[in-house]
Amino acid sequence: MKKIIYSILLILVFAACKKEFLEVAPVGQLSSDNFLKNDNDVKLAVIGVYNKIQMNNSNAWNSAYFIKNLPADDTKSGGPNAGDQPQYTNLNKFNITSENIGITAIWKAYYSTISSCNTVITNVGANADATAGMKTMVGEAKALRAFTYLDLVVMFGGVPLMIVNPASTAEFNQPRATVEEVYAQIETDLKDAIAVLPVKSAYAAVDKFRFSKGTAQALLGKAYLYEKKYSDAATVLGACISSNEYQLEPDYTTIWSKEHEFGIESVFEVSYTSQENYGWGNFPWGSNNAESNIELQLEAPRADGDGSFDFSNMDLAKLDLSGGWGANLPSKKIGDLLYSNPADKRIKGTVVNEAGYFAAGGKYQAGEYPYDYEGYLRLKYACKASETTTTGQPELNYGTNYRIIRYADVLLMAAEAYNKSSNDAAAQAELKKITDRAGINEHTEAGTALFDQIVIERAKELCFEGNRYWDLVRWGLADQEMKTIGFLKGKHELFPIPLTEILSNTAMGEAAQNPGY
Repeated sequence: MKKIIYSILLILVFAACKKEFLEVAPVGQLSSDNFLKNDNDVKLAVIGVYNKIQMNNSNAWNSAYFIKNLPADDTKSGGPNAGDQPQYTNLNKFNITSENIGITAIWKAYYSTISSCNTVITNVGANADATAGMKTMVGEAKALRAFTYLDLVVMFGGVPLMIVNPASTAEFNQPRATVEEVYAQIETDLKDAIAVLPVKSAYAAVDKFRFSKGTAQALLGKAYLYEKKYSDAATVLGACISSNEYQLEPDYTTIWSKEHEFGIESVFEVSYTSQENYGWGNFPWGSNNAESNIELQLEAPRADGDGSFDFSNMDLAKLDLSGGWGANLPSKKIGDLLYSNPADKRIKGTVVNEAGYFAAGGKYQAGEYPYDYEGYLRLKYACKASETTTTGQPELNYGTNYRIIRYADVLLMAAEAYNKSSNDAAAQAELKKITDRAGINEHTEAGTALFDQIVIERAKELCFEGNRYWDLVRWGLADQEMKTIGFLKGKHELFPIPLTEILSNTAMGEAAQNPGY
């Protein structure tokens, strides 16, 4: 999906559950009776959903990918100071309110994405002449809707369940569904998708960005884990593994490189490109529809002014790392955990400590420590010259994809599901695949002790990938692990429903807000 120009989105989508969007386009209708009448039209509409997911995750200072990471104990908000981009800093420091503009932005963006899915599902589903290909793409749209709702229910709890686009002003006002109702819809959508989607290897190279049967299986297994349906999770994740559609990359440090996009470990990733060659004068800041991944520049170590890193004399053969705007620094906690076992091969693909930074020629500007820096720099999703353009402005053109679901995550989820289903032998077998690649000893523990090791391996393997915080919450470990950095039990398990939604949705009101906000 490296370059998508999809103007039809302007008439297919609207944002959030807000009445004013009725004025944008006919609700629940298409602009032409002839649209979505053949395979190509439906494919364009489905690709439009991926384009929205692309925007959701690299939306300058309102990135869903970054926001899912921010409250966790493996990351620091960073930036030049505490006052820069407060919507990010406040999430990281647990100063979270219903007026946080980042939370509000992803709420709107996710419902816009759901609306696009609904358009395909409803209109093609009602077409008696739909081809087999069109029906398969309805399954794809259902999987994408489930993907979006899973993020919403994890972050917010019960949310308005919009599975048909509103046809009147009154229908925009929907109450919060229960958590159980949202998960039930996710399960239904994913089961429908699994029944019709092709396996990854059946897609042509140009279509590898699309949801496959394995993607839907992995996502359903993840949903089951959140629901504590461990036996169901073990079954569906086991099916994904036994499909032999995926493998681990032999070298952990190469996973995030351009050469390994949509590679053997990729279950689902969001695609970006450097081909636009943006400059400072034409980067689409206001529209948030850039084809490049601006988040990489935002989250690279700060290299501008006092209290910054100095990369001017870096030996890139020792440490291939460029500067950026300073957000998302690793915490001391995750750095120390990784460095606690020097044999762990994941260190070189994840973080570098101060000694390694200095050894490669790195310095601090004006001798100051950067804001929020705790002794480690992030190498996972680092800014590298090879990942951007040589003709446009390098800072604005990183084409690095986000790996949203990796096969390593599938193996770790399966290990957890097996362990919780009293099948430790199977859990150890899946976990061994992870530790073998990392070059560390396998885990032979059982029961609770084995689960404790799965928790640690997920922390090391998946740090900075948007899983850690929500893992701790679902395990009931968030208070234990994050109390000292501001987590309040009974409040911070969920984000607040955005104030704009509380005020505009007459079916909700202040009583519908999450506890503590």
